[in-house]
Amino acid sequence: MRDIKSYLQSSAEGNFFLFAGPCVIEGEEMALDIAEKMVGITSRLGIPYVFKGSYRKANRSRIDSFTGIGDENALKILRKVRETFGVPVVTDIHLPEEAAMAAEYVDVLQIPAFLCRQTDLLVAAAKTGKFVNIKKGQFLSPESMGHAVRKVRESGNDNVAVTERGTTFGYQDLIVDMRGFPLMKEACGCPVIIDATHSLQQPNQSAGVTGGLPGLIKTIAMSSLAAGADGVFMETHQNPSVAKSDGANMLPLHEMEPLLEKLTVIRMAYNATR
Repeated sequence: MRDIKSYLQSSAEGNFFLFAGPCVIEGEEMALDIAEKMVGITSRLGIPYVFKGSYRKANRSRIDSFTGIGDENALKILRKVRETFGVPVVTDIHLPEEAAMAAEYVDVLQIPAFLCRQTDLLVAAAKTGKFVNIKKGQFLSPESMGHAVRKVRESGNDNVAVTERGTTFGYQDLIVDMRGFPLMKEACGCPVIIDATHSLQQPNQSAGVTGGLPGLIKTIAMSSLAAGADGVFMETHQNPSVAKSDGANMLPLHEMEPLLEKLTVIRMAYNATR
């Protein structure tokens, strides 16, 4: 696998980079199908692509919510995607002891937003030497993410990015402040990504199942690239209505190509104005 930092930075004067895939690995067939289609689209458009899939979902509202098919089974599927299509893969980790385990299978370790202040987790991820993507806590200012990034760097790892995924607005909504992209770039000195799907969640619904506003994914993604985001994170599924996690805010797979075409045009226009 090529150096992930160089791979992502190759987009600096070209296209944005993309983290995309299902919320959670539900099985091998669905993962390989999504990866195959995404690799075809991103190759045509010249978008550096990283396949995303959580091997386990630890942050669930209800105890009976789907969490995964088993850690080892899911991680092996992520590795198969990596080996089959020659693209990097990213997954979440939740505890320090998971970092070294997941690092055996993936190229990027992702820190969930609720855990972005957990020093032991950040340090453990950093010490694997893998690229670390830290999601901004829904409760933090853009500038404060500089502290999380420094924890990774001061642990000996400069391979880091931060992801905007919305800020809590009231009890059951999130907003994306476009000022956050230049502010985080200045504070963190690393690539900044927009999570165009989770930022449209409507969490903590009374039924214990998170809602969402997927009709606005295009709006958030386009606006964020125009505001200076370097990368886009999106979750996608062949049929979000039957997805086992976060279906309410995922983009249907068949809608991915036309959206990525529009985002590529916006990125090129942004580059022309710099």
